[in-house]
Amino acid sequence: MLILTRKINQKLIINDNIEIVILESYKNSVKIGVSAPSNVQIYREEIYNEIKKSNKQAIGIDVDSISEIMPKQQGSFDLMKKIQKND
Repeated sequence: MLILTRKINQKLIINDNIEIVILESYKNSVKIGVSAPSNVQIYREEIYNEIKKSNKQAIGIDVDSISEIMPKQQGSFDLMKKIQKND
């Protein structure tokens, strides 16, 4: 981990296309600004962890249990089963 000390309005540049600016400093927090290309995803850690958790739960969904809930959609769930089993 790189540890730096920065003052208000000082910047960090990452990869020539991401800029982090220190905007304000409080007792126990810092306000920062991030400029990055639109294809770079930026999340607060707690949001990122929730997204990861949600994605793991979605991967673990049992396709068989879904088809039991919605038997009229059996054809599309058969396709999902094949995809899930890499058939």
